[in-house]
Amino acid sequence: MFIESAIRPALVTGKKSYHDVTVDIAGGVEGTASKIWFAAITVTLLALLWGLYCMTLTVWDGIGTFGLNRTVGWGWCITNFVWWIGIGHAGTLISAVLLLFRQRWRTGVNRSAEAMTIFAVMCAGLFPIIHMGRPWMAFFIFPYPNTRGPVWPNFNSPLFWDVTAISTYFTISLLFWYMGMIPDLATIRDRAVTKIRRAVYGTLAMGWKGTARHWHRHEIVSLHLAGIATPLVLSVHSVVSFDFATTVIPGWHTTIFPPYFVAGAIFSGFAMVLTLMLIARKTMNLKNYITVDHVESMNKIIILTGTIVGVAYISELFTAWYSGSFYEQFAFTNRAMGSYWWAYWIMMTCNVLSPQLFWFKKLRRNIGFTFFMSIVINVGMWFERFVIIPLSLSKDYLISSWAPYQASFVEIGIFIGTLGLFFTCFLLFCKFLPVVAIAEVKHILKTSGDEARDKSEKMNGIPEGAERPVVNN
Repeated sequence: MFIESAIRPALVTGKKSYHDVTVDIAGGVEGTASKIWFAAITVTLLALLWGLYCMTLTVWDGIGTFGLNRTVGWGWCITNFVWWIGIGHAGTLISAVLLLFRQRWRTGVNRSAEAMTIFAVMCAGLFPIIHMGRPWMAFFIFPYPNTRGPVWPNFNSPLFWDVTAISTYFTISLLFWYMGMIPDLATIRDRAVTKIRRAVYGTLAMGWKGTARHWHRHEIVSLHLAGIATPLVLSVHSVVSFDFATTVIPGWHTTIFPPYFVAGAIFSGFAMVLTLMLIARKTMNLKNYITVDHVESMNKIIILTGTIVGVAYISELFTAWYSGSFYEQFAFTNRAMGSYWWAYWIMMTCNVLSPQLFWFKKLRRNIGFTFFMSIVINVGMWFERFVIIPLSLSKDYLISSWAPYQASFVEIGIFIGTLGLFFTCFLLFCKFLPVVAIAEVKHILKTSGDEARDKSEKMNGIPEGAERPVVNN
C-alpha cells in the first residue's frame, strides 16, 4: 500500500552542517587542480587553438574557404550560431524563473546554468562576425548614429534585432550571474590564505559584509534582474527565428517559428545543463548538493519541452500539407526523403522519440542514462538547425541552381574551436569560482536537508529506518 505524504526528498543529503557546506564547495576552488582537470583543459585548449587557426584562414583567404555555394549561402556557421543561442537559453530560465517561483531545488543547478548561458552566448556571437568575412566591419551592425551618410543600421531587419536582443540578454545574464556569486566570493575571500587570493576575491566581492542591509539589497537586485531576464528568454530566440520566418523561403516563412524556436532552445539548453551538472557532480564530489531528485526534476522538464518540439514538427508537416502549396510540400518532402534524409531522421529520433524514455521513473533517476541522453538531445538539436538551414536552401525554386552543400574543414574546425572555448571557460569557472551557490544551499539547509526530513518523518509518526513514503509529485 502506497502512502502519500507532504514530506519532500532532501535537497541536501549527508547531514551537512553550515561549515561542511562551505568546506565541500569552496574546497574545489581553494585546492590544487586534479590531473583530470589539467588533462581536460589541455584537450579543450587544443580544440580552441584549432578553431583560431581556422578563423585566421577565413579572415585571410575569405569566405571561399567555406563550403557555401550559389544556393546555400548559410551553412555550418549560422547553424552553429542558432544552436549555441539555444543552449544559452535554459541557464537564465532555470535560475530566473525558479527564483521568482521560490523553487528550492534551483540551488543545486542554478550556478552552472547561469555560467553556461554566458559561455554559450560568447560562442554564438563569434559566428555572425566570422560569417561577415570582414570581422573588422562588425561595428556596422550596431544601432548607433553615425556620419557615414546613408549607411545606417536597417531597423526593419531581423539581423539588426538579433544584435540588440542577444547583447541585452548577455548583459542581463552576466549581471544576474555575478550578483548571485557576490556572497560566495566574500566567503572565499575570508578563507583565503594568500594576499593575492584575498585581494582578487576581495575586489570581486565588492566589500560584501553579510549585513542585513547588504542581504536586502542583494535580494531586491536579484529579483529585479530575474524579472527582466524572464521575458528576454522568450524574446531572444523569437527574434532569432525572425531571421527565417520573415523570408519567402519554403519551410521558413511560417508563424510557428517563434514558439517552436523557443521550445527547442529550452529543450537543448536543459540538456546541456544536465551534461555540465553531471560532470561537475562526479568530478568535484558534489553528490550531496546535486542529488538524484535535482536530476529527476530536470528530466521532467525535458519530457515537456521535447513533447512540445515534437508537436511543432508535426504542425509543420500538417501546415505544409494543408496549405496546398507545392513548394511548401516539396520542402518538407525533401527534408524527409531527399539526399539528406538521414539528418532529418536523426533529428526526429533524438528530439522526439528519445525523451519519451524519461516517462519511466527508473530511467529518469538513472545518472548514467541521463548523461547519455543529454548528449543525444544536443546532437539532435544540432541536426534540427542543420535540417532547417542548409537543407531548405539547397533546393530553391530553380532546378538549374540546385547544388549540394558540403561543409569544409574550416567550418568544422571553427565549430570545434567554439566547443573548445565553451568547455575551457567552464573548466576555468569550476576551478576558480564556486559551482554551487554556497549561501543559497545554507539558506535551505535547515528546511530541505536530511535533518529537516528526518524531523518531519518523526512528527508524522514514521519510525526511524522505515521505508520512505512515496512523494506525491
